[in-house]
Amino acid sequence: MRFTRTLALATAVAALLAGPAAAQESDADKDWSKVVIGTEGAYPPFNFLDAAGELKGFDVDIAKALCDQMKVECTFVTQDWDGMIPALQNGNFDALIASMSITPEREQQIAFSDKYYQTPPAIAVPKDSDIAEATAEALSGKAIGAQTATTHAQAAEALFPDADIRLYPTAEEYKLDIESGRVDAVMDDVVVLSEWIDSEAGACCKILGTLPADPAIYGSGVGIGLRKGNDKLKGMFDEAIAAIRENGTYKTIQDQYFDFDVYGE
Repeated sequence: MRFTRTLALATAVAALLAGPAAAQESDADKDWSKVVIGTEGAYPPFNFLDAAGELKGFDVDIAKALCDQMKVECTFVTQDWDGMIPALQNGNFDALIASMSITPEREQQIAFSDKYYQTPPAIAVPKDSDIAEATAEALSGKAIGAQTATTHAQAAEALFPDADIRLYPTAEEYKLDIESGRVDAVMDDVVVLSEWIDSEAGACCKILGTLPADPAIYGSGVGIGLRKGNDKLKGMFDEAIAAIRENGTYKTIQDQYFDFDVYGE
């Protein structure tokens, strides 16, 4: 299989250079009255910049609700996806709320809150595609686009060993390539692909099918990334997630974006 590794390798090297010392510092005595949250701003409907340059999306609204629940002042910064973990480790922000799956590989570098949602991956193809099913056999020899340094990229490599996996810095770039016919299929979260396909920009394509979310790759859901040692802040987020689930705030936000339970089982 051909698999573009350059950006993923750069991310791994940057993470190592960040070093473990700062990441392990305890926050037991810290007053978390202010929290800086990092997100990507390029992954609708979870996080994106609107026409006015304002951050929007499910991740952003959930983050704001959690901050309100914790009674802390939160500010947001945007960060390219492939530098997200090193930026967190280096202290550019305190919490990473950007639809990042909790995986064993990432847990070696950072800590995570409890999950705040979990949805399956899917494959999308052009409407006139002759690919009939989302299987290794049907996609053998086909070019599949995915976003670099994501669980979807890892899953594409594992599930489609005979495909040509092409990686892109952002989801928007693989969408452009399937629209122009440069790839045969794309892989991402079913919600991301469904919203795109339902829009004018995604009129080219259709969902071919959803895929099993292998726990070895996708972990236990999407969580909030935190520096190792920030156990106090993790506890605050865990309690806040449980609270907004219990008091109905989570459902109110969810229903603005989805017509199903995005939290998962």
